[in-house]
Amino acid sequence: MGDFENSPNDKSGVITADEYKEKANAFFKEQQYDKAIEYYSKAIELDPKNAIYYSNRSFAYLKTEAFGFALADATKAVELQKSYTKAYYRRATAYMALGKFKLALRDYEAVHKACPNDKDARLKYNECNKLVKKLAFEKAIAVNEVKKSVVDSINFDSITIEEDYSGPALEDGKVTEKFIKDLLATYKQQGKLHRKYAYKILFDVKSYFMEQPSLIDVTIEDNEKFTVCGDIHGQFYDLMNIFELNGLPSPTNPYLFNGDFVDRGSFSVECIFTLFSFKLLYPEKFFMSRGNHESHTMNQMYGFEGEVRSKYTAQMADLFTEVYNWLPLAHCLNKRVLVMHGGLFAKDGVKLDDIRSIDRNRQPPEEGLMCDLLWSDPQNAEGRAPSKRGVGIQFGPDVTKAFIEENGLDYIVRSHEVKSEGYEVAHNEKCITVFSAPNYCDTMGNKGAFITLRGKDMKPKFTSYTAVPHPDIKPMAYANPLLSLIA
Repeated sequence: MGDFENSPNDKSGVITADEYKEKANAFFKEQQYDKAIEYYSKAIELDPKNAIYYSNRSFAYLKTEAFGFALADATKAVELQKSYTKAYYRRATAYMALGKFKLALRDYEAVHKACPNDKDARLKYNECNKLVKKLAFEKAIAVNEVKKSVVDSINFDSITIEEDYSGPALEDGKVTEKFIKDLLATYKQQGKLHRKYAYKILFDVKSYFMEQPSLIDVTIEDNEKFTVCGDIHGQFYDLMNIFELNGLPSPTNPYLFNGDFVDRGSFSVECIFTLFSFKLLYPEKFFMSRGNHESHTMNQMYGFEGEVRSKYTAQMADLFTEVYNWLPLAHCLNKRVLVMHGGLFAKDGVKLDDIRSIDRNRQPPEEGLMCDLLWSDPQNAEGRAPSKRGVGIQFGPDVTKAFIEENGLDYIVRSHEVKSEGYEVAHNEKCITVFSAPNYCDTMGNKGAFITLRGKDMKPKFTSYTAVPHPDIKPMAYANPLLSLIA
C-alpha cells in the first residue's frame, strides 16, 4: 500500500489535471519530492475533489518530513473518499511520525477492518496496538513510582572487561586524545566500544551538561576559526569526512554541532559516542545543541533506540534519554550570532534571557519556547504560519529582523532542513540554515555543508561536500517498521 496511484481520465477537465499528476508521479519516482508536490498541487487546483491527488501529495510530504501537511492531505483524501485505504495508511504514518500513536492506531484499525485478509494491514495494526499498550503500561507504572535515574540503577564496578577486548580504553576513567584516536579507528572498522566505557562516557557527559545553562555563551577570539555543523543523523562516515576536510576538533579548532546527531542513519551510536568523547576531552572548545531528534519519541520511531538496544542494552537507551534532556538548547557566539536547531518563536518579544531560563530537563513539549527552538522553520512570506511539520511554527523575514534587532544580534544560524547545497542564506542574509548530512538517508542527493567563521568579523564561510561510501547497512535499519512508508 506504499505506492501512489493513477486516476482515470474520464471526466471533462480532469485530463489536464491528470497530466500534472503524471508529471508529479515521474518526479516522485526520481525522488524529486518538492517538484512532485508542486505538480500534485497544480492537479489539485484543477480538480480539488480528487482524493488520489491529495493522497499522492501526502505521500510526497511524508518523504520531505512535512508531516503536518501530509496529515492534512491524507485527512482531506479520507473526507473525499471514505473507503480509500491508502489515505488512512498515509494519515496513520503521519500520526506515527508525530508520536500520536493512539490516532495512528485508529487509522490502522480502519484499514484492517476494510482489508481483513491483508497481511500488511494486520501487521501494522498489531504493531501499533502493541506500542500503544506498552506506552500505557509505562505511563501507569510511572504514576506509582518515583522516577530513578538509570545512573543509580547501574553497578558500574561490576561490569567486567573481558580479557580478549582489544578496543579503545579510557585512561584512569578519562577520555584522552589516544582514546579518541583509537575509537575512530575502531569505528571505521565497524568495531565496538566496550559497554563499561560507553556507560562511563554517558555518566560523565550527563554530569557535565547538568551544570550548563540552557543558552551557552561562546567566546571566539579575533583570529580563531570556529566551525558550525548541522544535522549528522547517524551518518558516521560523513562525520569523519568533515574532520578530514576541516581538521579534528582541538583547542585550536573548536566546533559546534547543532543537533540531530542520531536517528535515520544506522551509525548513530558511533556518531554520538564520537561527539560525546570530544565534548569530554575539550569541554570549552566543543559544543553540542539539542535537536528535535534528541528525544524519546523520535528515537523510538527513527532508529536510535533500536540501534542502542541492538548494540548495547535497553537500559542504555533509557540513559541516553536522560542525557539528551540536559543538552543545551542554543548557543550565542560572541553575543552576535544565535545558533539553535530549529528556529524562532510563535510570539514576539522573546529575549535571550528567556532562553536562558527555560527548564529543559524534559521531553520537548508541543508548544512554547523550547518546542520552537527545536522544531520551527523559516518561510519566505512575512509573519508566521502553522508548521508544515505539525509541530512548531514557520516564521518570516520580519520575525527574524525583529528578533535580531531586539537582541542586538547580527544573524541566526539553524539546521533542521535538508538543503541541496547543504546550506541556505535567507531572510535578507539574517537567517542561515546549515545541514551536514549529505545524500540524506542515501536518497536525497543533497550536499552537506559546514560553516566556518572568525571572531574578528563573524562572517560565515560555507564549505559544501558530497557523501562518502559507507558499509552496506541501510538508513532506517533499526527504525520502527511502522515507518516503512517513509524509509
